[in-house]
Amino acid sequence: MRELDDLLLRYLERHYGDAPEVDKQAFQSLLQLSDPELMGYLLQKQQPAAELARVVARILDRTQT
Repeated sequence: MRELDDLLLRYLERHYGDAPEVDKQAFQSLLQLSDPELMGYLLQKQQPAAELARVVARILDRTQT
């Protein structure tokens, strides 16, 4: 899904490089999820596991540049 790719790519380009190692690992874990599970988190229809929640919140924070 293109919208999903756009969200993930924006995080990768803008925040991944400066993220703490724990967030980098969480982002990599997100990329291993199935598309339906990842969409559930990013559409806020499912609550991500605690170790993924911070990165999901950062991906969804559209006020960040």
